[in-house]
Amino acid sequence: MYKLKKFMRRLLKPVTIILVSSGNRKPFSFKLPPIGIILFILSWLLFTGYIVSVGVTTAKYMDIKEKLDFYYSQFVELRTTINSLKKAETEFKRLFSLNTREDILETLDVSDTGSLDMDLLKKQIERSMETVGEIKDYLRQQRDIYFATPRGMPVDDGYISSTFGWRTHPLTGKRTFHSGLDVAAWPGSPVRATADGIVSFAGWSGGSGKLVVVEHGFGFTTCYAHNKKIVVKVGQRVKRGDIIAYVGSTGNTTGPHVHYEVWIDKKPVNAKTYLGVKKNVQ
Repeated sequence: MYKLKKFMRRLLKPVTIILVSSGNRKPFSFKLPPIGIILFILSWLLFTGYIVSVGVTTAKYMDIKEKLDFYYSQFVELRTTINSLKKAETEFKRLFSLNTREDILETLDVSDTGSLDMDLLKKQIERSMETVGEIKDYLRQQRDIYFATPRGMPVDDGYISSTFGWRTHPLTGKRTFHSGLDVAAWPGSPVRATADGIVSFAGWSGGSGKLVVVEHGFGFTTCYAHNKKIVVKVGQRVKRGDIIAYVGSTGNTTGPHVHYEVWIDKKPVNAKTYLGVKKNVQ
């Protein structure tokens, strides 16, 4: 007990500290107990440690913040790309099978640190977007070909009275080549375009009577002859099913019908191939 009291007295006994300047100034002195000096040193060490700790934490924070800002900007860019991909997937889902965005993400390469390879992700999405673009271009072309290809009968309630090929001409009695189909129908029945296109001729054409010719693109041309009345003009765009004329018997005919021809690359072909449905033949 005595030793403890003696030790405490020493800790509390003031110690004179003299500070001497390099000039001619009077030395400065003050008294401070040893325990005060110890507390001062400990406080200085703790403060220094705190400052160092804050500095390290701040440096780590800035580094993490910089990385977060980078990844955020990357994800914003990727989100826009993924949204475009998702829209394209939805648009073509009914038509074809395509690797989805989920498939891309499932096959991502992951580094040892567990972080996403942003460049690889972007490249994979870009490749998928290019595939979507190619498929979209292909489908657009196929759609254009589909609507440009003649399909169906030019008259709703008609029947084929004369087929494509060699026949005996009903007026001259001579054997001639018939380059189309004769579709018999009631006079005044609507004559409809069998494919999308542009009217290239609409008027009188000798033995063909009142004739309509439609250019469809991709080498397709259709002709509709012997009409009673034409209701389209040259340069007019028509859709499949649009009324272009009415059944008549103008020109060289033996009765009301539509002489219907299909041409491919300026050569007549059997239009029956492009009817798409079975019709009566007499």
